[in-house]
Order: sequence, then C-alpha cells, then structure tokens
Amino acid sequence: MKNANLYALFQKNFPQDETAACFISDEGACLSYSDVDRESGRLAGMLRKLNIAKDSRIVMQVEKSPVAVMVYLACLRAGVVFIPLNTAYTSREVRYFLENAAPDLLVCMPSSYDDLVPVARECGVAHVLTLDAMGQGSLMDQAERCEVDPEVAIMGPDETAAILYTSGTTGLSKGAMLTHENLSSNALALHDIWGWVPGDVLLHVLPIFHAHGLFVGVHLALLNGSPMIFLPKFDVERVLHHLPQATVLMGVPTFYSRLVDSSDFSRDCCENMRLFISGSAPLRPETFRAFEARTGMPILERYGMTEAIMITSNPLNGDRVAGTVGYALPGVSVRVVGNDGVVLPAGSVGELEIKGPNIFKGYWRMPEKTREEFTADGFFKTGDLSIETEDGRVSIVGRNKDLVISGGYNVYPKEIEQQIDQIEGVSEAAVIGLPHPDFGEAVTAVVVCERDHAISEEAILNGLKQGLAKFKQPKRVFIVAELPRNAMGKIQKNILRDRYATTFTGREAS
Repeated sequence: MKNANLYALFQKNFPQDETAACFISDEGACLSYSDVDRESGRLAGMLRKLNIAKDSRIVMQVEKSPVAVMVYLACLRAGVVFIPLNTAYTSREVRYFLENAAPDLLVCMPSSYDDLVPVARECGVAHVLTLDAMGQGSLMDQAERCEVDPEVAIMGPDETAAILYTSGTTGLSKGAMLTHENLSSNALALHDIWGWVPGDVLLHVLPIFHAHGLFVGVHLALLNGSPMIFLPKFDVERVLHHLPQATVLMGVPTFYSRLVDSSDFSRDCCENMRLFISGSAPLRPETFRAFEARTGMPILERYGMTEAIMITSNPLNGDRVAGTVGYALPGVSVRVVGNDGVVLPAGSVGELEIKGPNIFKGYWRMPEKTREEFTADGFFKTGDLSIETEDGRVSIVGRNKDLVISGGYNVYPKEIEQQIDQIEGVSEAAVIGLPHPDFGEAVTAVVVCERDHAISEEAILNGLKQGLAKFKQPKRVFIVAELPRNAMGKIQKNILRDRYATTFTGREAS
C-alpha cells in the first residue's frame, strides 16, 4: 500500500544537501531541512510517549515559530490530527473548541497557561503543554527527553490530517476535516501552476493557524525544498529588508495596500521577486493597479476557503485581471447555479459550487450539516455569489453566507451579535462588513437600545474587549432607533451596508 501521509511526500522532496536551509529567522538564524526532519521526529516520539495515538487530536494555540510548524509535521508523521487555533481567541472561545474536538493534548502560550489549564481539565484534556514564540516551553522540555522516532505512519488518502474550524451564520463553529489527499493534491496543483523552481525563496509573513499560511505557504516551500524567511508577522520595514533575498511572497490585501503606502517600496526592492500572491479577502482593483504601477508586476489573486484550501487562481503566464480570481485549479470543477440548483449560463450571477480532490470530507461530528452542504452529485456549496465567463474565469461578487472578511480573517456576525445582545441596555444588534481601504472589510455594528437606555459606542466597544478576539471587535458602532426589516421581519443588512458604505472610505455616513 502506498503511504498517502503528507509528510512522506514532503520528505521525498527534501534537499539531499543536509545543510540546506528550511527556516531563516528575521535575524538570520537558520534551521536546515535535516534539523526539521530530526526534530519533528523527536516531537513525534514525544506524542507517542504521551500515548497520543493515531487519529487522536491535538489543539495548538501558540505564537508563530519554526517549532510550531515542526509540531504540525510531527502530527503528520504520527498520524495525529492537528487543530490550530487563532492566537487571538479568548479562553471563553477556546473552551468550545476543546469541548467539540475532545483533544488529548493542548499546546498553548505560556501567557495563557493559567487561564486555559482549568478549562482544559473541565473539558477532559489529558495534557497541557506550553510553547512560546522562541520555541521554548514545557513541550520542548518534554521533547528533549525523547528519542527521534523515524517512523512515518502509514495513512490512507481519506484519513484526516487536520481540522480547521470555520463558522456559519448561526455562530456555531464547524470543524472542517481535511485529509492527507486534500492537502497533498492541492499542494501539488499549486506547485505546478505557480511555477515553483529550484532556487525559489518564500518570504513567509502570514500566521500559521490559518490555511493560507500553513497549508499554502509552508506546504509549497516544503514540497519545493525551498528556504522560508520566516517572519513573526507582517511588518513593512522588515518585509522591505528581506524582499531582495526572496522570490515569492504570499499575503492578504492589507499587506499590499501597506506596501503601496510606503515611500520606500520600489521596483528595486523587487528585483529578485517573481511572484506576489494575494488571497483570503478580495483585493481592491485600486490596490492591484497601484501595486503594478509601482513595481511593474501584477499581483496574482486566487480564491480559496477552509473547506477546500485553494480553488481557483489567476494564471502565472497570462492575463491577471483585477477583480477576478482566475480559473479552477487542475482537477477541480466549478459551476454557478441558481436558487433552484440549475447551472446558469456564462455571465450570470449565482452560487459557486465546487468539486475535486481538495474538497474536505466533512464537518467534525456534524454529519447532518455535512449532508446539507453537498449536492446529490457531490458538489460543495460554497455560499459565494459568483460569475463565470465563457472561458471559465471566475469572479466572486458577493456572499450568500453572512460573512465578513477583515484583514484576511473570517468574522461571523452572529457571534458578535450574540455578545452585543448580552450588554445591559441593548435591545438588538446587526453586524455587517463595510469597505475598508486597509482591512478589506471592517466589522461594524448597528445597535438598537432598550427604551429609556442610552448606551454609547465606547461602552459597547469596551463591553466586547474581554470576550472577543481583537479582529472580531467592531471598528465602529452606530446607535439607531430601529433596524430596517422586510415583510417577513428579517433584518435587511443590505440596506445597512448601503447606508454606512462610505464610513471608512470617504464621506462619513449620516
């Protein structure tokens, strides 16, 4: 039986030169591919020593570091399901993931250990270990006492490699189960269409709890045996410093708007660059044009989602059209359908449905929800409103699912609305996304107060700080007498979006 384990695919493509760099820090420190292979084997040995068996789950909420990636690789090697969490989640938010995923191990930041240990105990998590941004903590203390385990678990293509949590409009988070084949097929397709070659160097500035940073950025570098200049976060000054040594940069639209805004960003900085890729949120055509004018290089925009990783891409060689996300990846089928599920003619707006080896196998412990999201002939309903041209080029024009994408992060209004509703004096709230020049969309709340209660914008914002991750917190709150509703009583968020559309991009809405 051929081993479908994703790590086996990476390992096969590691450089023969044992000194070849894998991770290069901001300060220039280097970890080689042989270091990564050895230490991920040691961490896999630690997992086995803790009796974390194949198909068990671990949850990790830590700062970005090479060691954090090696923990993920150790999970692949051991056949353990890896579940990364956004570092901004509060202990209240983490509790749900621990209850739902039922992991055997939680790896957290030292700063959140005291808050999360009692939560983990209440959720039945057997082990809680720490890992900091420098790659130190009780996890590494444990690992140092373990031998390197050279084994790479035999995995079938349909076995789960990772669970990434996404949310729906109900606010209930769903764990998308991604298999070894989902991840390997997507990485191989992207490696081919984006033209990765020997000598490519990835400037990695994305978070690694997100599909973009981990399952696209890291995967492609490992598959190519390329070095990653591994920065803790996006910082214009540090990116400009390292760009001359890199050939590929992946980012969210916010990164590119900030580069364009920098007077130090020029063609000279990009002399060795061959590819700038943008995703996770819509790229404004203005940013696309300004970037190309500054550098002479058009950004390659692509489209993906948690349940499928990457789905479409503008071409490496050919027209990269602003406002479009290109063509379906090799092996992926896309179609645009109407409300009745019938495929629409080219140029029509409808819901995008997708099918291919990259599509997740279902939502963890939610079989009914999984069935709802797939058609009878196996297409996944993305919830995104799209247009497909005669030649297959796709544009995303809106979303059926009530989703806000702010700075590349998915924000689900229902969760924020529920938190606002708990604030004393609030009658009801509607949360929307508004165009923002830096974040793409800004989370915005429109609130109705109870009679005889006067609540300020500041009071509502302060009331949300402890319970919500920073990226979910509204950038503005508008207090109104009532919310617009249709004949069925449903809040008309489209009217609110129109009313406040220029809040962050121009004239203040009245």
